Amino acid sequence: MNKKETTNSKEVRTQNYEAKKMNTSENLKKKKDKDLPWWVELLFVQIGLPDKLLVKILKAKKTSKEFIKNDKRSLITFLFVIATLAYFYPVIKHAKNILDCESIAKNYIIRNKNIIGINNKEVKMLSTNFCYGGEEIYEIENLRN
Repeated sequence: MNKKETTNSKEVRTQNYEAKKMNTSENLKKKKDKDLPWWVELLFVQIGLPDKLLVKILKAKKTSKEFIKNDKRSLITFLFVIATLAYFYPVIKHAKNILDCESIAKNYIIRNKNIIGINNKEVKMLSTNFCYGGEEIYEIENLRN
C-alpha cells in the first residue's frame, strides 16, 4: 500500500508540475503577445525614431509617476494656484485696459477740449464715460460755444 501511495503522490506531483509549466508558458505567451502602445508603434516602429529616445521617454514617464505619487500635496497646491491665476487673469486684464483707456481719454480731454471751469473729478468722470461708450466729450464744445 505504501508503494501505491508514493506512486500516486509522484504522479500528482508530476501532473502539478506539468500544469504549472503549462500555465507559465501560457503566461509568457500572453506577455509576449501584448500589443505595443499606439504611440510607440507610430513613433518608433512606423516612423523609426531612435531607441535611445524611447528609453528617455520611458524614464521620464517613470520619474513623473513617482513624483506625482510622492508629492501630491505640492502638485495640487501648484495646480490650484495656476487655476486661480487663469480664472482671474481676464478680470485683471479688463481692469488694466479700462484704466489705460481712462488715462488716455483724460489726456485727450485736457489737450483738445476747452475745459475751463471743469475740475479734475469731472474730467475723470468724462473719461470714464467715454471709455464705456458715452459721448459727453463731444458735447463739451457744444456747451461752451
